[in-house]
Amino acid sequence: MQNCNISQSLTRVASDSSERTALISSGLFGTAKWTFAEMERNASAYAHGLAAHGISRGTRVMLMVKPSMEFLCLTFALFKIGAVVILIDPGMGYRNLLRSISQVRPEAFIGIPKAHLFKLFYPQPFQTVKKNFLVVSGISIFSRGMKKIADYSKGDFPCVASRKDDLAAIIFTTGSTGPPKGVQYTHGVFQAQLTLIREHYGITEADVDQPAFPLFGLFTIALGACAVLPRMDAARPAQVDPGKFIKTIIEHKVTYSFGSPAIWNVISRYCLKKDIILASLKKILMAGAPVSGELIRRVSQVLPPDAEIHTPYGATECLPITSMTGSMILSETWELTKAGKGACVGRPLPGIEMRIIETVEGSITDWRNAVVLPDGEIGEIVVKGDVVTHAYDRNEKENAVAKIPDSGSFRHRIGDVGYFDAAGRLWFCGRKAHRVMTGEGIMYTIPCEALFNEHPKVFRSALVGIGKPGFQEPVLIAEPFSSPSDPDRLIAELAAIAKGHSLTKSIRKIMLHPSFPVDIRHNAKIFREKLAVWAEEQMK
Repeated sequence: MQNCNISQSLTRVASDSSERTALISSGLFGTAKWTFAEMERNASAYAHGLAAHGISRGTRVMLMVKPSMEFLCLTFALFKIGAVVILIDPGMGYRNLLRSISQVRPEAFIGIPKAHLFKLFYPQPFQTVKKNFLVVSGISIFSRGMKKIADYSKGDFPCVASRKDDLAAIIFTTGSTGPPKGVQYTHGVFQAQLTLIREHYGITEADVDQPAFPLFGLFTIALGACAVLPRMDAARPAQVDPGKFIKTIIEHKVTYSFGSPAIWNVISRYCLKKDIILASLKKILMAGAPVSGELIRRVSQVLPPDAEIHTPYGATECLPITSMTGSMILSETWELTKAGKGACVGRPLPGIEMRIIETVEGSITDWRNAVVLPDGEIGEIVVKGDVVTHAYDRNEKENAVAKIPDSGSFRHRIGDVGYFDAAGRLWFCGRKAHRVMTGEGIMYTIPCEALFNEHPKVFRSALVGIGKPGFQEPVLIAEPFSSPSDPDRLIAELAAIAKGHSLTKSIRKIMLHPSFPVDIRHNAKIFREKLAVWAEEQMK
């Protein structure tokens, strides 16, 4: 049996390039660096210690540790053991957090003091936890502090043999269209993602990455590149301190970086204001929400001429599945997006098969029952490939809806709607759950909102429906860049835009909102359900 354990990636790099720097972390007390050999040594020491304290293959371990050497090495250690790593964004809100913990039923808990305090205050969801481990900086006085139990005397920890379908991790969705769901990641899915990222984006051992999303630090190190941990709160990306983020890019000659559009919006504005060019950057990956041409153009102004922006598309359940460069968006599709054609996200990546099917509610019990639509028709986006995860954890109801059986395999309904053009490019039109179903027909969020987002005073907009599907009243909500001096005039100007386009002529109600509710992970996905409730209350 071929061993697909994802931790082997670190072991191989540590063997081939032991003294190269793997991780750089800048903090209040200076900069710390670890080589690949040191990362492997730490991961093995953690694995020996955890195994001696009862963590074994299949043990469900919740990891609540901030981005750090400990976070990365503990994750690799758990992969080595064959345990299942549970990762949940603490910023999803304590109600969603508690619901998610109850759902996955962790058997062990590794966390920083703040996480243990949270567990103490809300013990109910943690009833299944039998073993607790503390991660603290400095000297630990606790018997199960990770520094106490880490065993460096036994050398390398031989990672357990794992098949491609063996469970490696559970990672939660953002919950932008309902309660967050735990997605099962297998060792095979991680391996497929590594291969696709390496080959499509050309990541090499010479690269230095500054990931704004902690999980991508794992991919960076597994790919043999160096990861620089930025000084920022990963749970609040839009509140990034641009000076600190840029300082480490320049200081460590970072060559590529992954982050949400919200982060690069802040960084690009700061760089332009300070006349800064990020000369070492060759690639920027922006994902998590549609990326505007205006942002691409602005970010390009702070990069060297040979740099490129990439906009991978996918979801927690399947990433990446398409990708497009910023230069292609600006030269080929952005004008069409502004005209209401949707957001072009590129062609399917190698090994990815995608179809557009007729949108239906509920489950589809067999792929032969799905109606595949021709190019140009909007429908549900369905995907198949090695990077597509197999199931939601302990959630058969959602599995029945999201997965379509297909001759011994399956296809995943991504929850988005869109269409293919004649050139084979996918155009994203929004979330299926966000369609506004009026008596005059279906309205899609992304094409409609693009028309209003062109107004110079509008930061972003959201189309929501009020009432029963099939008879909903469309409402356009706009978030201005700043509080308008004449809100009635702005509303009137937006109403004129609505009347001037066939896509939006049925919109008769327009509202202004000071600050949209958005997801924590990317600070870019709009919680339209919450805005719909708000709008309905305003209309009473």
